[in-house]
Amino acid sequence: MNVEQARFNMIEQQIRPWDVLDPSVLSLLAVVKREDFVPAAHRAVAFMDLEVPLPGGQVMLAPRVEARLLQELGLLRHEKVLEVGTGSGFMAALMAHKAQTVVTYEKRAELASLARENLRHAAIMNVEVRQGDGSNGDAGRGPWDAIVLSGSVAEVPEALLQQLKVGGRLVAIVGAEPVMRALRIRRVSEREFRTEVLFDTVAPRLEGFASPSTFAF
Repeated sequence: MNVEQARFNMIEQQIRPWDVLDPSVLSLLAVVKREDFVPAAHRAVAFMDLEVPLPGGQVMLAPRVEARLLQELGLLRHEKVLEVGTGSGFMAALMAHKAQTVVTYEKRAELASLARENLRHAAIMNVEVRQGDGSNGDAGRGPWDAIVLSGSVAEVPEALLQQLKVGGRLVAIVGAEPVMRALRIRRVSEREFRTEVLFDTVAPRLEGFASPSTFAF
């Protein structure tokens, strides 16, 4: 496989046509080596438009979905980000290049260990991988400028929204098959949140989010 050609094709044929037009995001996808975050057995499909299998029955989101979520977060260099659902660490790696710090929660110990190793290999030092249930966020380290759920949920827990700074935003894929929607929820004041529908997609459920919360759309 010509890795650089495959990376170029992924960006130009999958990601850019999906309305990912932010030059900083596109250039990041060209330099952060996705193949190094894909298990060796699946390297051949690292750049394909599909969810790559991970240990424990988990997956990496399709490249275009990751890229679009990253773009819609609109991260700035001084910001502090919380991710729930680390997977192989690729999304955290992308965000680390755009934000000041990233704290990412992974429920499965095997994946948390894999992500730490992948990030170390990529020489990314501003990501902290924490093994545990991140469905209620991390209030002790908040409030957060941005929160991303790297998988789908039936609804967004109120606990996560309350950990956003005013002006902060949360991006998540919300709903049930066959129709899910990526949403951006912005905290516009202490008591007010504004929700935007970004795009329709389908993504696997994040573990730990099965219980309904009191916050609904």
